[in-house]
Amino acid sequence: MTGTTRTTFLNDIDRHSTCPCPGYGAVQYAGVFEIMPKLEQKPRIFLEEYRLKNAANDYGMADEKWNFKKFAKNFRIVIVRLDKFEMEFDLIGIQPAFANAFRRLMLSEVPSMAIEKVMISNNTSIIQDEVLAHRLGLIPLKADPRLFEYRPEDATEGTEFDTLKFSLKVKCTTNKSQPKDSYRTEDLYENHSVYSSQIKWHPIGNQASVYKETDIGPVHGDILISKMRPGHELDLQLIAVKGIGKDHAKFSPVATASYRLLPEVTLTREIRGGQASILQSCFSPGVIGIDSEGKAFVKDARYDTCSRNVYRYEDIKDAVILSRVRDHFIFNVESVGAMPPNIIFVEAVKILRDKCKSLLDELNNF
Repeated sequence: MTGTTRTTFLNDIDRHSTCPCPGYGAVQYAGVFEIMPKLEQKPRIFLEEYRLKNAANDYGMADEKWNFKKFAKNFRIVIVRLDKFEMEFDLIGIQPAFANAFRRLMLSEVPSMAIEKVMISNNTSIIQDEVLAHRLGLIPLKADPRLFEYRPEDATEGTEFDTLKFSLKVKCTTNKSQPKDSYRTEDLYENHSVYSSQIKWHPIGNQASVYKETDIGPVHGDILISKMRPGHELDLQLIAVKGIGKDHAKFSPVATASYRLLPEVTLTREIRGGQASILQSCFSPGVIGIDSEGKAFVKDARYDTCSRNVYRYEDIKDAVILSRVRDHFIFNVESVGAMPPNIIFVEAVKILRDKCKSLLDELNNF
């Protein structure tokens, strides 16, 4: 594989690069893109049978003196997989505190739009008002939060710049043209199931000319809100505002954001035949391969879950060294759909940058 290399640091994070990579598609990112090189002298943590052990002369990175030039030279971001909702990428040459900061920022401080208020004119379904309002608030909305402002706390009315207005009006009735002798719910009733696709957007002010109707609304149209029977009716007005996950989980733009250290598996001697099959079964699928001669080899240690099952077998446990690279983090980000996952990460970097600037300003003015 080949790739294009470009360096982008915090001071020019707003200039995103688009880099074509065979097999990955065009991606936007902040950092450095390149095909993962073979790194030497990696700081490692060794996974022994009953304990963890640091590599010789490696006392961790917490006591290292910060050197920006060294950091800029070693730091890399490698995008492994990217689609509309999920992204897997590697942060290489970074301290755990930074990796965890990005994770927490994506979870709790990158904003999104969510339903905040529900005005219930009529609810004769079996779902209580407060439960219904809670369910509606958790429906992910397709609206770019970067195009909206935070609503002032003392505001009594929403504006086109900080509010989205929706309605949900559904009534269940008997299907007068139902087939004879049919007992299927779909044949007996109309609007017996209320889905998120039935939520309608009502533009405020000049919103209709700024946004397309397809740009605003629930991310998924098949989210079940309620089940009803003839006589049940919902008549609701919904108000969505901009917020962050720190205030309420419904504002979090990600379903999950997690990381793990890159695993390494090293074979110290040749393993063949039945022992090779046993060794292969000790690891996750795809980690250990067996060639045509029946010899085991490390196929892709990235998929290893570090279960240490190999230490259960006395005849092969001395043939394997398990370790993790201390400064190589494998990130997995799953967006709820309001923003692509790569944009969510860029927004997290911007927030961290602004926090650093704010701290420096406070120190300079102290």
